[in-house]
Amino acid sequence: MILKKCQFSEEREQIVAEAIRPVATELRLIDAADFIALLRFESYASIADLVESAAELYFLPGTVNFGLGGNYNLDWDSRPEVILDLELKPRGVTVYARLVLAGDTAGIEISHINFQQPSGDPDENTAFLAKSLAESKFVKTYPLPLAS
Repeated sequence: MILKKCQFSEEREQIVAEAIRPVATELRLIDAADFIALLRFESYASIADLVESAAELYFLPGTVNFGLGGNYNLDWDSRPEVILDLELKPRGVTVYARLVLAGDTAGIEISHINFQQPSGDPDENTAFLAKSLAESKFVKTYPLPLAS
């Protein structure tokens, strides 16, 4: 099931992308050829271990998981691109997304979001997603007081 794009999709993708940025950075340290080989030979347990290892540095256990799927783009005239299905499970919400790792960049595309107790107000759901992801991180960020 693909998430129908709406006015809230982009904001939610930005929230998720910012939250998993350090995980994507860790995963980009792995050679693209290794990811491609693991995907080609359907070594999904190995990919799941790599994702779990990258995520455990930044998130509570079980928050970021490999979704048992992925793909790659590898042509003679372009740089490799690795696509990994991820499941993010912070408290109260599950996000199904595709993480794209390419060259010097990474991107995220949300396929589906399931709120356990959705609000009728999409802005409240978006705020809940941001709060839930922030609470599932090991390193909390707090606004710093301004010097006077």
